[in-house]
Amino acid sequence: MNYRKLGKTGFEISEIGLGTWQVGGGWGKPFNPKIAEELLHSAFDKGVNFVDTADVYDAGLSEAAVGKVVRERSEKIYVATKCGRRIQPHVNEGYSTEKLRRYVEDSLRNTGLDRLDLIQLHCPPELVYKRDEIFGLFEDLRSEGKIAAMGVSVEKITEGLSAIKYDIVSTIQVIFNMFRQKPYELLFRNAKKNDIGIIVRVPLASGLLTGKITKESTFPKDDHRYFNREGKAFDKGETFSGVPFELGLSAVEELQSLLNLDYSLASFALKWVLMFPEVSTVIPGASNLEQLDSNVKVSDLPPLSAEQMEVVKTVYEKYIKEEVHHLW
Repeated sequence: MNYRKLGKTGFEISEIGLGTWQVGGGWGKPFNPKIAEELLHSAFDKGVNFVDTADVYDAGLSEAAVGKVVRERSEKIYVATKCGRRIQPHVNEGYSTEKLRRYVEDSLRNTGLDRLDLIQLHCPPELVYKRDEIFGLFEDLRSEGKIAAMGVSVEKITEGLSAIKYDIVSTIQVIFNMFRQKPYELLFRNAKKNDIGIIVRVPLASGLLTGKITKESTFPKDDHRYFNREGKAFDKGETFSGVPFELGLSAVEELQSLLNLDYSLASFALKWVLMFPEVSTVIPGASNLEQLDSNVKVSDLPPLSAEQMEVVKTVYEKYIKEEVHHLW
């Protein structure tokens, strides 16, 4: 496993982290704490030392499982969680320092940790980024020893650029993958200038970039890949990175044809993300040990060639850029 610095936090974290949205559960499946704990222990055994969760993942069960396993380990594991999505309706007017303080304290109790290494606002409405008192709260929480660092999870580049203006913000979590390349243009450059860590989520475009999804693939009705393609439940960019399904399949088919890989497209997609030095860590999920093992091994793959990077650029510009580049 290779390790990178997480911006001005100074944390040295694994370049392959673990996203826990589907650890032990996920859309349409009951949470299984035994599976969650097995996956977490296995990830940490393999050198992963950064785990990302949220208070709303499986109604707090994911967060609790993370805390339990971390407390059982002797090595330092960096725990990142998120808050704010419990506010419903999820609008700027619902945000208050009182609510957010309560959510952070709930996460401390839920994880059983004395301090959260990283707390992130969970894709808040755009107007929240203009409210100094919200970010001031996290200054207070850091002074009180309840958090070590604060970051934001964003949907749009403009939100990340707004967040960077606050000194308390140390990290930005953003969707970045072969079908969502816009963050590299402006956000990464400004993050580097301000020593902001970049945490990459949705690196496989909701499974499109595994190469295993076909036109015949079906999804359960409670899977966001079924009900959120047009953004009916939350930002549509979270589902297939906002790329129209069949167009994405065509792009994947051409990628596989041109790359002619001797390992999985999913591994290639993760390595592609890590080719950008501004990235501190990528946090793919894993619902079984096989997926986890495959993800972790990406750290040891050789760098992609200039020719391979050019193939990705060409396919993106041919199929994807016109559809989504301007949206986020």
